[in-house]
Amino acid sequence: MVEDGLVTGTDGKARCWWCGNDPLYIRYHDEEWGKPVYDDVRLFEKICLEGFQAGLSWLTILRKKENFRAAFAGFDFNKIIRFDENSVEAFLKNPGIIRHRGKIEAMIHNAGCAIKLVEEYGSLAEYFRSFRPDKDTYTPRVHRADIPVKTAESVELSKDLKHRGWKFTGPTICYAFMQATGIVNDHMEECYCWKNTV
Repeated sequence: MVEDGLVTGTDGKARCWWCGNDPLYIRYHDEEWGKPVYDDVRLFEKICLEGFQAGLSWLTILRKKENFRAAFAGFDFNKIIRFDENSVEAFLKNPGIIRHRGKIEAMIHNAGCAIKLVEEYGSLAEYFRSFRPDKDTYTPRVHRADIPVKTAESVELSKDLKHRGWKFTGPTICYAFMQATGIVNDHMEECYCWKNTV
């Protein structure tokens, strides 16, 4: 049963509409999306995957996530920084990932930017969470239309990342990243996961 912003699964649980009835998507929704992430490697992975997702469905990325991890040294930016043109050419022949030269080169470039952020802030988590919106301004999401594609905070994050040299981190990508990592809570208010993330 589908309602505005919600889908009720065969287990009787109300979830955000976007996970539909695909088991992989449901597991991602229930166990990962919207939960706070403090591990820097996972944060780097998530912002890279959001960049790879641009123009594609998130389900496509989910289905290839383990392939991405295997190809890209588990998204350890301290290792990715050592990738070179030969690495890029090898990635472009890998059918298990998204073979987009610009996105692959951006990931390698962003690894260097991530290292600089850690040197400045102590961790990526400290940096990214500094863009968390004021809780007093939070409005629970009741309808699908309540969820924006970008916010003032994601625009500011995108602007700051661009200033620091990051690529494929526009305001919409940044907002999807903020949603995925629990910097904002965009589970629908009636979704059973909402109360566990506020």
